Amino acid sequence: MEEENKTTQTVVQESKGLSIASMVLGIISVVLFCIWYISVPCAILAIIFSVIGKKKGGKGMAIAGLVLGIVALSILILIYILAIVGIASFASALNSI
Repeated sequence: MEEENKTTQTVVQESKGLSIASMVLGIISVVLFCIWYISVPCAILAIIFSVIGKKKGGKGMAIAGLVLGIVALSILILIYILAIVGIASFASALNSI
């Protein structure tokens, strides 16, 4: 009986590891979104780990990691779109002169 409880506790702890990792990577990706070469891989890994961690357990932290990863990626995509639009409008303004 005691051996079965230890096995169950070990499985629960191992499954929460991916959820914790996704939450930490999501926080890192949101905080460091200005450094895109760190933020993008962290956000992608946060999303992947949260999907896997949500299936195995630790749902709250997995959802937090998923949300933070998506927020970081959407912030980066928005910044890149605004930069491309700004560069295009500046180039067209220079061509019209």
